[in-house]
Amino acid sequence: MASAEPSLQGIGVASRTVWSPFSSYGPLRAPKPSFVAVVGVAAVAAAAATLALGLTNDELDHVGIRAFLNDWITLNFVLAGLVAWLRRPDSRFGPLMVAAGFANFLSTLSWATDAVPITIGFALGLLPPLLFLHVFLAYPSGRLVGRLERAIVAGAYVIGVGLDLVRMVVGGAGPGNLLEVVSAPGAAEAVRDVQYIGVSALCLAGIGVLAARRWGAHRAPRRPLGPLVDSFALGLVMIAALFSSIVFVGAPAEVPAVETVRRMAFFVVGLAPIAFLIGLLRSRLAVGPAIVSLGAEAARGNVIDALRTALRDRSLEVAYWVSEYDTYADLNGRAIELTAAEGRATTLIDRDDGTHVAALVHDASLRDEPELLDAVTAAAGFALENAGLHAELRARLEELQGSRARIVEAAQTERQRLERDLHDGAQQRLVALSLELGLLEQRFEGDPDAKSALDQTRREVTESLRELRELAHGIHPAVVTGHGLAVALKTLAARAQVPVRLTVDLDGRLPERQEVAAYYVVSESLTNIAKYACASSAAVEVRHANGRLVVEVVDDGFGGADTRRGSGLRGLADRVEALGGRLRVWSPEGGGTRVEAEIPCA
Repeated sequence: MASAEPSLQGIGVASRTVWSPFSSYGPLRAPKPSFVAVVGVAAVAAAAATLALGLTNDELDHVGIRAFLNDWITLNFVLAGLVAWLRRPDSRFGPLMVAAGFANFLSTLSWATDAVPITIGFALGLLPPLLFLHVFLAYPSGRLVGRLERAIVAGAYVIGVGLDLVRMVVGGAGPGNLLEVVSAPGAAEAVRDVQYIGVSALCLAGIGVLAARRWGAHRAPRRPLGPLVDSFALGLVMIAALFSSIVFVGAPAEVPAVETVRRMAFFVVGLAPIAFLIGLLRSRLAVGPAIVSLGAEAARGNVIDALRTALRDRSLEVAYWVSEYDTYADLNGRAIELTAAEGRATTLIDRDDGTHVAALVHDASLRDEPELLDAVTAAAGFALENAGLHAELRARLEELQGSRARIVEAAQTERQRLERDLHDGAQQRLVALSLELGLLEQRFEGDPDAKSALDQTRREVTESLRELRELAHGIHPAVVTGHGLAVALKTLAARAQVPVRLTVDLDGRLPERQEVAAYYVVSESLTNIAKYACASSAAVEVRHANGRLVVEVVDDGFGGADTRRGSGLRGLADRVEALGGRLRVWSPEGGGTRVEAEIPCA
């Protein structure tokens, strides 16, 4: 990403959604214009046939209103479904809406006067509300993504279609029913009540699913989806109210209030496709303002918030491509693995030459607004690449910090090995040599010159042993590993060349890496005080607070310490910073020196 020069037409234009919940069914082809025209004409013909069936049925009341309401649903669902199908051929939502519209027409065949269409109409009489339930729960992918949704819809089909056939067998459809085997009006009415109550209950369960999508705590839906989800829920409310009123109040032909509920239910269900089309229109109209708001926010450097505002999706996240490490990372440089999740989709933003720029992880419903998504991703290309450069820089810093920590850890391990080798090897041999010299000295009691030489040699061996132990202790403080930081600091304070006031406030042991780093901060500081500060006293304070180990060393010497010269303080800073901490030094001329280290311990 950093190596190629961006071009005006290449950034952000090549955006593609690489996965979503829609993809598991495989890709669909967009319908041909001729097919769309045929389906549209068929829908109009179905609407006309519904009106003709009503006019030829002398027993049907309120023919005009009933035909209008049925055509209202049929035409709205078919036409809106065709629009959805054209816009999103990879989604089943459009074909499902078309099927729901034509199913509603087929149910009106029960108005016919011939036995065959009457039988078909009654057999499919409950199919339209079941398909409406299916449509509402399957938005926007056209498929049911959860077990609960599948169980609700499957149960509705079993209760609606399956029991409808049972009801027709026992004579529940009246004259012209070719499936009637026995005439048992009481049994037919009982089956009908079970059907209507069951479908009503499942519609209420569907309302619960839609409410969870609308207001669920796990993930708030995109703001434009709210009115559409509300219209779906209202349609299910009216279906449940209609079936419940028929069971507990009476048939629409007998009770005017139930007829009113039926008309309201038909009208409200027919509004759902219109709400869908209004949402599509709002999406198109939102492209211009979205680009303007994106430019204004991006100019202030807040690219992610700008994208969330422009796409009206507060859950949107951005992953930037870091070419050096061949991975995506967040704005802080931490690697991100792009994985599929329910209700989410990922859109890659690439240059024309295929070079990755970024990836947007967003609400899957944005795929129903391709114009908005394409326009915003195209406009955001430059801003995303600029932010991606910052992410790449932070990724390098993250890797640098990790590399430094690994180097310090390796050095620490090597120090421990050297200290152990010195302790178990050279120190033990010198101790053994000192003991042998003592035995030899006893054998030369009568030879003063030999005894004096052996005594001098033993003193030199003892001094060499002391120096070797100090060397081993400087390589790695074994006392820290064995006894803890507090005991090690007491040893340092006792051996210091100036009086030291030591304050240690620790609750038990800390991780060894942090304890060793703190030990070296105190050790190096006391060594510098003895060598350069000409101080009369020093104070060491070590405390553990808010998940951090704080080490502070103060002296009353000359001050003027230069942290840029020498390797002592710089090495301490590297050791502390490798653990994610910070080392600070205050050393004014004539004001003493204060060294403070903060080391994370959480």
